Amino acid sequence: MTLPANETIVRRKLADEVFDRLKAMIVSGERSPGETLPSERELMTRFGVGRPAIREAMQALASLGLVTINHGERARVREITAMAAIRQVDVVAQLLLSTSPESLEHLKEARSFFERGMVRRAAEVATAEDVAALRAILEDQRSVAGDAGEFVRIDMSFHNQIAKITGNPIYSAVSEMMLGWLQEYHAHMLIWQGKSERTLSEHAAVIERIEAHDPEGAEKLMSGHLERSNHLYSHNHEGEAAG
Repeated sequence: MTLPANETIVRRKLADEVFDRLKAMIVSGERSPGETLPSERELMTRFGVGRPAIREAMQALASLGLVTINHGERARVREITAMAAIRQVDVVAQLLLSTSPESLEHLKEARSFFERGMVRRAAEVATAEDVAALRAILEDQRSVAGDAGEFVRIDMSFHNQIAKITGNPIYSAVSEMMLGWLQEYHAHMLIWQGKSERTLSEHAAVIERIEAHDPEGAEKLMSGHLERSNHLYSHNHEGEAAG
């Protein structure tokens, strides 16, 4: 039998070993959300390591959103949510988008694919209260048609509300993050009255299809809406209306 050419054993940092053990405490349920982890002194004794290794491991846990660290207090385990999980890619995604126009195009395509499926699900399960919430957002958006920044902010709230209607927290988290990333590239310095009215009209039509529990119709309208507005997101910030 031929042995692999390279079987070098990599020596791990103590902080990495501590990190794995602390993470195991959280994942196994030994420490539940809201509970504190043992003190630094207790962990130093338990693992036989120095304070620097404990602190480095704690900071790594905090950066992943697994614990919160407040000065003078023990680290506390956080409740893990879909949003907390997805936020872990936030900084990397922003860096990728800022340096790669191609990645922005990929994000727009992914958003369109995602929202078409999401609006179908919303049309299947929406209640009268859900529809009323969408109409309230639409009226809020109509009332600020002359304020570009507010118009775009409420526009994104409309799409996020559709995600919430599905009842799937992962949909909501993905929607919020995608739209947050796209907002950096939205060309909304000018909103011509005709263009803002078209956005409002398209939103109203989507609401009607959701209320009618018409997944196919809702998807078709959303697809056209996003296709029209996708060009408004660019590195060059060229465009005139909201999506």
